[in-house]
Amino acid sequence: MLFIRGLTRISRAGYNRSRWVYSPICNNYDPQLLHNSNHFRSPIHSSEEVLGCRVIYSWVSSAINSVGQQAHLQSSSEERLDPFSLVADELSILANRLRSMVVAEVPKLASAAEYFFKMGVEGKRFRPTVLLLMATALNVPMHTPPPKDAVDTLSTELRSRQQSIAEITEMIHVASLLHDDVLDDADTRRGIGSLNYVMGNKLAVLAGDFLLSRACVALASLKNTEVVSLLAKVVEHLVTGETMQMTTSSDQRCSMEYYMQKTYYKTASLISNSCKAIALLAGQSAEVSILAYEYGKNLGLAFQLIDDVLDFTGTSTSLGKGSLSDIRHGIITAPILFAMEEYPELRSVVDKGFDNSANVERALEYLGKSRGIERTRELATKHANLASAAISSFPDNDDEDVQLSRRALVELTYRVINRTK
Repeated sequence: MLFIRGLTRISRAGYNRSRWVYSPICNNYDPQLLHNSNHFRSPIHSSEEVLGCRVIYSWVSSAINSVGQQAHLQSSSEERLDPFSLVADELSILANRLRSMVVAEVPKLASAAEYFFKMGVEGKRFRPTVLLLMATALNVPMHTPPPKDAVDTLSTELRSRQQSIAEITEMIHVASLLHDDVLDDADTRRGIGSLNYVMGNKLAVLAGDFLLSRACVALASLKNTEVVSLLAKVVEHLVTGETMQMTTSSDQRCSMEYYMQKTYYKTASLISNSCKAIALLAGQSAEVSILAYEYGKNLGLAFQLIDDVLDFTGTSTSLGKGSLSDIRHGIITAPILFAMEEYPELRSVVDKGFDNSANVERALEYLGKSRGIERTRELATKHANLASAAISSFPDNDDEDVQLSRRALVELTYRVINRTK
C-alpha cells in the first residue's frame, strides 16, 4: 500500500503543474475541420469539450512523464498484481448477464449476436475490467455524501449501475468489431472465423445494430442524461473515426495529428468516456471525473499504439487475426508515419498504395531500417505514463480495496505497453 501513497505524493506537484486551462469558447465545433488535416489537432494538444466548455490541454510533459515513469519503475519492482483476478467474480456475473441481454427472438440473429459472448471467445474483457477497477478506485469521499443510514443501500445500487456501464461498453465495443470486420473484409477475429466470414456481411451488420440497440435500452434505464449523452457521443465518435479512415486524402493519411485524432475516436473515446461515466454515477466532482477520463483516454491511445506495433511484429496466431492487416488494407499507422519522418522518400511508396505486394515489401524495408517501431513504443509509453499520473492524482484514500484497485489500474498501463498479443 505504500506504493500508492508514495505515488500520490510524487504526483501532486507534477500533475497540478499540468492543470487544465479553461477557455470560455464553447460549442464552436466545425465539422469542416475534418476535411483539412492542417486544422486537425491530436488528442494530446486538441481541445475537448468537458462539462460544456472547451478544455485546452496544457501539460507540463516532463513533470507528468516523471510521475508516470516512477509509477512504472515501482510497478515493475513491486510484486506482480493480476488486475483481472481482482474482479474475476464480477466478470463472470457480467458475462452471464451479457449472454442473457443479447438473446433475440429470431434464432439466426440470436446466434449472430451472441457469437463473441460465448464461453471461450469473449476475449479478456479488458474494458469491463478497467471499469470495475475504476468503480472501486473511485470509492472516495463524494462531492455531496449521503446520510450514513443510506450508505449500504446506495453502495449496492451504485455498484449495479456501474456494472451496467461495463456491460454497455462491452456491447458497444463488440458491435464496433462486427461492423469493422465487415468494412475490412476480415476473415478472423479472436482466433476464430469472423462473424461476417461465417454468417455473411448482412447478418454481421444486423447483429452489430442489434447489440447497439440493446446497449441503448440499458443506457436509458440508468436515467442519467449526462451519462447517456457521453456514451451517445462515443457511438458518434466510432462512426466518425471509421469514416475518417475510409475517406482520407493523401495528406491526411500521412498526418500524425490526423492519425491520433482518428485513433481517439475509434479506440480511446469509448474507454475514456466510460471511465468518466463511472465517476459521474458515483457523484464525483468535475475534477475527479476528468481524471478518470484522462486515464481512459491515455490507456486507450497506448493500447492502440501497441496494437499498431504488433500488426508488424506479431504473428497471426498470437494476434487472433491476420498480421500486416492494416498496411495490406492501405491503413497507415504510427510506425510507418514515424518511418516516413526519417525517410521522406517512403511517402511516394505510400501514395502508390499497397495493392501491389512489392510496395508492401518496400514499405517494410524502410520501416525495418527506421526507428518507427521504437518511436511508436515510446509514444505508447508516454500515454501510459499519463494514465498512471491521473490515477495517482485521485483524492487520498487509505481503504485497502481502493488502494489495490488503483495499483491494479497502474499495473494495466504496464501490461498494455508490454503485451505481445
